[in-house]
Amino acid sequence: MVNSRSIWRISYPVFLSLLAQNIINVTDTAFLGRVGEVELGASALGGLYYICAFTIAFGFSTGSQIVIARRNGEREHGKIGPVMIQGIFFLFALAAMLFSFTRLFSTDIMRFLISSDTVLDATVGFLNWRVPGFFFSFVNVMFRAFFVGITRTKVLTLNAFLMAIVNIILDYLLIFGHAGFPEMGLKGAAIASVIAEAASVLFFLIYTRMTVDVRKYGLNRFRSFDFGLLKRVLNISVFTMLQYFISMSTFMFFFIAVERIGQRELAVANIVRSIYILMYIPVNALSTTTSSLVSNTIGAGEIHRVIPLVKKITRLSFIIMALFSALICLMPETILSVYTNDATLIADSVKSIYVIAGAMIICATSSICFNAVSGTGNTRSALLIELLTLILYCVYVYLAGMQFKLPVHICFASEVIYYTSLLALSALYLHKGKWQNRKI
Repeated sequence: MVNSRSIWRISYPVFLSLLAQNIINVTDTAFLGRVGEVELGASALGGLYYICAFTIAFGFSTGSQIVIARRNGEREHGKIGPVMIQGIFFLFALAAMLFSFTRLFSTDIMRFLISSDTVLDATVGFLNWRVPGFFFSFVNVMFRAFFVGITRTKVLTLNAFLMAIVNIILDYLLIFGHAGFPEMGLKGAAIASVIAEAASVLFFLIYTRMTVDVRKYGLNRFRSFDFGLLKRVLNISVFTMLQYFISMSTFMFFFIAVERIGQRELAVANIVRSIYILMYIPVNALSTTTSSLVSNTIGAGEIHRVIPLVKKITRLSFIIMALFSALICLMPETILSVYTNDATLIADSVKSIYVIAGAMIICATSSICFNAVSGTGNTRSALLIELLTLILYCVYVYLAGMQFKLPVHICFASEVIYYTSLLALSALYLHKGKWQNRKI
């Protein structure tokens, strides 16, 4: 039986890696918050577009991770490498397609979504420099899937801290023009992120070659594109790809709704989003561990241990998030001052912080249950749960943001609706669903 110490041993490197990765988001938001509200809003909208595309790749890697974890649990180690190699081939081709699409149509897409011409121009300029990162970030997620699937997660910490350090240094140099570098503002933030992602790929390649038994995992078998294997992986991954893309697209819909309320409200939403993402990191780490451990447990033939495992991870997640939420509610102004020195912007953001803290308490439980659903291999059911939940989310955002133009903190209550619905449907599936004998 997996105990709490084992869960944390696997989860904490993922937690540290996500923390380091999100230092990039915090750094960009904090630096651009001192450049201007337009830049802050443009980085939010451009960044969300990038993440929407990225989540397609991340969804594929999550499905691949489930397959890798199942093979690891079955001790079919030689079948793991081909999954990863074919995944890299597929995602690199996908990166080329999305890069070309964005370069050709980003202006038209953003013009349809953004009402302010000033924010539109800044967002398109940001994207033109940001989207080359697809080629690096899409490869990164397959390395992440490999190491999480075989439960060797410590490398993720090293890799993510390297990304964070590279990004922070380059942000400082390129956004503000220090040490003889040109002052590039918003474009500098985009370039810094792309270079940090490239450094991450280089690190993974070197680390894997030096420390991983490539023969054991079949990583030495470079062969032509295997459509049969790709099809089997896509049978699992296609639903997580759709799930993550639709989920992040609705979050972008939230920001589009807020942008129509006002430029100040958009700046508030971006700052709060950055804090929200930081708060989500421990839950995200435990959720990633949940899907991998559930898949490993089923692969090892110990189906009866799945629900006790999920309950144990849920308790751990809830305790951690309760502490995080209490801390942020005690000192919201201090935390907000990291992002901006504008006193009125800080004051306007406090109520949204309280709403997000409450939502994250529910998230601590719902995200674990939902990722357990994915870990069973029934990603079709996970997608259906996500779709039903997001319909409620979008209806609320449309009414609160676009129809009635309510304050930002009322709009953020959409997260409470989302996580409550996700918890109810995921728990119902785990209790009533037929997942015990799912083959992948």
